[in-house]
Amino acid sequence: FYEGEDSLLVTDVKERFERIPEEDLELLGLMVRPEDLILSAIPVLPITARPSITLESSDRSEDDLTHKLVDILRINQRLEENINSGAPQLIIEDLWDLLQYHVATYFDNGITGIPPARHRSGRPLKTLAQRLKSKEGRFRNNLSGKRVNFSARTVISPDGKLSIDEVGVPYYVAMELTVPEEVTAWNIEYMRQLVKNGPESHPGAHSVLSEGRRKRIIEETKGVIAETLKPGDIIERSLQDGDIVIFNRQPSLHRQSIMGHRVKVLPYNTFRLNTAVCAPYNADFDGDEMNLHVPQSKEAQAEAELLMKVSENIISPRFGKPVIGGRHDHVTGMYLLTQEGVELDRVQALKMVSGILDLPKGKKKFTGKEIFSLLLPDDFTYTYQNRMCKCEDECIGEKCPTEGTVVIKKGKLTNGVIDAQGVSGELVSELYILYGPELTRDFIDKVCMLSINSFMKFGFSVGIDEQDIPVKSKKKLRDMLVGVENRVNDLIGAYKKGELKMLPGKSMSESLEDYIMMELGKSRSEAGKIAEKAVGQNSAVIMARSGARGSLLNLTQMAGCVGQQAVRGERIKRGYHFRTLSHFKKGDVSAQAEGFVRSNFKRGLRPTEYFFHSMGGREGLVDTAIRTGRSGYMQRRLINALQDLVVHPDGTVRGDGGVIVQYTYGEDGIDPMKKGYVDRQLREQ
Repeated sequence: FYEGEDSLLVTDVKERFERIPEEDLELLGLMVRPEDLILSAIPVLPITARPSITLESSDRSEDDLTHKLVDILRINQRLEENINSGAPQLIIEDLWDLLQYHVATYFDNGITGIPPARHRSGRPLKTLAQRLKSKEGRFRNNLSGKRVNFSARTVISPDGKLSIDEVGVPYYVAMELTVPEEVTAWNIEYMRQLVKNGPESHPGAHSVLSEGRRKRIIEETKGVIAETLKPGDIIERSLQDGDIVIFNRQPSLHRQSIMGHRVKVLPYNTFRLNTAVCAPYNADFDGDEMNLHVPQSKEAQAEAELLMKVSENIISPRFGKPVIGGRHDHVTGMYLLTQEGVELDRVQALKMVSGILDLPKGKKKFTGKEIFSLLLPDDFTYTYQNRMCKCEDECIGEKCPTEGTVVIKKGKLTNGVIDAQGVSGELVSELYILYGPELTRDFIDKVCMLSINSFMKFGFSVGIDEQDIPVKSKKKLRDMLVGVENRVNDLIGAYKKGELKMLPGKSMSESLEDYIMMELGKSRSEAGKIAEKAVGQNSAVIMARSGARGSLLNLTQMAGCVGQQAVRGERIKRGYHFRTLSHFKKGDVSAQAEGFVRSNFKRGLRPTEYFFHSMGGREGLVDTAIRTGRSGYMQRRLINALQDLVVHPDGTVRGDGGVIVQYTYGEDGIDPMKKGYVDRQLREQ
């Protein structure tokens, strides 16, 4: 700092601060002496916070903070020596500035405009501020997030025989992880047996806590420890079937990314998971890993069981509908079983329901609907429209030719097929409302097993020939596409003559683009209708209609036409000078020159079409990568901003200090998880 032409030294500033009288401090709004703001001494971190390490070459490497403290001491000594020896003012000021630099970079080595202090290797030093800041800093890495014991991580695999609230744990993991259990008069013999088994076998025990002392169980001592065991001792035993654990998959984006499961100890080395519970975890089995945590106290176990268990999280707290339920093969299997005309004799029915449920005695023949009805409670009555319903205006109910109305009377399915709405939608939601989480869990478990059995009984496959359409339909499709291209060319002709009708608020060229996009959009939906009519009721259509996998758009693109490719919501414009590719003439704005793909995937794309299709696909990949980072950062900011908001017993949402943010939670006071109850009440009124 300068005062006129003269440089203003720190000592001058400190002297002026010291001359401010006490009574003026109150007027200035200061609670401390201003001269204390100027550092004349700095605290030195203890050696435990900046340890030196011994390298392989037996050299000692000091911590970055130690390096900075050495720099400060060295410059301080040089400054003192120069002042005492009467060195010129210029040298003293240079040393003073250097000391200022070292002290500043000791506190923060990332100040804008100041070059960072570096190691001999050229690496910037990590000083105090860098230890606290960022994701790897002290707050986020060591205080908000910690490494924990009693946890395991491995690859996940599917297992359709497990319940949705179970997790298959490898023997190795079950033997390593322990849970404390108190010895009582009722379980003492079993506990003795666990101690005798030791830590190397399953079920076994690792150690015993008796009268405040921990005794490790080893081969030589396990007999003595087992004999001296008494009620009140605590045994740290290995995991067993039925123990409550917490299961988690990262990234944990919502509440259901971490849920409570019951242990099922199984052979091999992966965690096993029912496929019906993949959706909330967003898990698949292409190499995903998951974390398992073992709650140690009775309170933690009770909370995991009552609040976090899978059956308590079937309904999403975001939109009040099920997020756990059958999908893909489960949906197709149930569709095949419950469609009209399925009849099984007793032997076939017994094979199908083996290990799932009991058949009623005396009955010789069963329809698929009757077998499904065995899963439902006897007093359950409900009617809803499934995904198969194609009635455009008002549904004609039980007369619907596509079995689109599902009718259940007193636990009997009398009409309609079970599709995605039944396996993981409306039906699951209604069962949860009327009968609670445990019965719903049991229903999902049994539906999933029954659907896989029916799948194996009836068989189901999709082949490439299912995308073939008859010659007549191909001609119809070709004529339709030629007609669309002609209409687009007519629009371009009208634009060139200046006869095109402009849309409100748009220029002539913008209006042309909008008209062309509308025409090409219509062409794809038209192609979809032709393809859908031509392929009929094949496996791909069944999967799309029932909600098992894919959509009719996929079918359109495979059998009809792929359609217009878009980049940033517009036709493809960028490429060479005045044209998209060198295959087209300059100034060509026709459908094919700007990204319209008239081929289908079954026949294959032309080179130019393939190039345009790749451009559209690339945008999707880039968008996904960018969106992930943005949404993650936004969620973090929202969590920090809203973390002190609480819904009070009076229904108000209040922030820190009782400040009212909302008079009624969500402006309607309804918990989204209870949305189903509200809808039911409104229906009954």
